[in-house]
Amino acid sequence: MAERNVAAVRHFNRFYTQKIGVLPEGHLESDFSLTEVRVLYELANREQPTAAELSRELGLDPGYLSRVLRSFGTRGLVAREPSKADGRQSLVRLTRRGQDAFARLNTRSSEEVAALLSRLSPAEQRRLLDAMRTIEELLGGKPEAAKAPYLLRQHRPGDMGWVIHRHGVLYSQEYGWDERFEALVASIAAKFIQEYEPKRERCWIAEKDGENVGSVFLVQESKTVAKLRLLLVEPSARGLGIGARLVDECVRFAREAGYRKIRLWTNDTLHAARHIYERAGFVLVHTEPHAQFGEGLVGETWELTL
Repeated sequence: MAERNVAAVRHFNRFYTQKIGVLPEGHLESDFSLTEVRVLYELANREQPTAAELSRELGLDPGYLSRVLRSFGTRGLVAREPSKADGRQSLVRLTRRGQDAFARLNTRSSEEVAALLSRLSPAEQRRLLDAMRTIEELLGGKPEAAKAPYLLRQHRPGDMGWVIHRHGVLYSQEYGWDERFEALVASIAAKFIQEYEPKRERCWIAEKDGENVGSVFLVQESKTVAKLRLLLVEPSARGLGIGARLVDECVRFAREAGYRKIRLWTNDTLHAARHIYERAGFVLVHTEPHAQFGEGLVGETWELTL
C-alpha cells in the first residue's frame, strides 16, 4: 500500500509540473528559473525583506539565495540598503527594472492559469480549487490570512475604468463630492494613457485576492518635477499598509527616473492620505479654498524634495 501511495504521489507530481510548465529551463517562457520567479514574487509582495527572511520563507539555502540575489543585482533587478534595525543585515527591494520584469511574469502566469481554467466548467473549477486547498492544508500550507495580503502591478486594459468608477463612488459616499470629481479623474486617466511615457511615468494597481483594491499614479510635470496623483485604497483593504506602499513606490520610481521633486495636490479633509504623505516626508507648501466638486473645500499642495 505504501509503495502504491508513493507511486501515485510521484505520478501526480510529474503530471502537475508538466501542466504548469515548471520543467523548462525558462519558467513562463522567460529567462528566469522557477526559483528565481519565486524570489521575484516574494520581493514584489514584501516591503524590503532581508535575505535571511527570504531564505526562511522560501526554504532556500542562504548561499544559493545569495547567488540568485547577486545575479539579480548584476542584471539591475534588485537594490540593497543597510537595515536601520540591524547593521549586519541588508534590505532587498526590486528596482524599476525588477518591477517591470515581475509585472510581465505575473501577467503571463495569470493568462496561463486563466487558459487552463477556461477548459473547465464552473462546477469543475470549484472541484479543482477545493482539491487544491485540501492538498495545501494537509501538507502544511499557510492559512490564507498568513500569506502576502496583496500585490502591486502595473496597469493593464480595464484598470482606468476601474480607477474612474471607484474614485467617483467612494469620494461621493465618503466626502459628498459630486460628479465633477469623477470627470476630473477621467481626464487625468485619459491623459495618462494618451501621453504615457514608461521611462518617466507609472501607474500601480494593488490587487488582493484577484480584485483591484488600490491605485496611484506618478506622472511627469516637468523634466525635474513629478506629480503624484489618484491615490486610492478600497475600504475593504485599508489597514494593510497599501497606501504607504503605493506612495513609497512612487518615491522610489521618481528617484530612479531622475526627478528632483514630487508634487501632489490633495484636500484637507483626506486625513488618512495626508498622514501617509507626512510620513513619506512630504511638506505642505500651499493651501487654497475651492469649490471644484463641492462646497467649503480646501485644496493643499504638498512637495517632497528628492
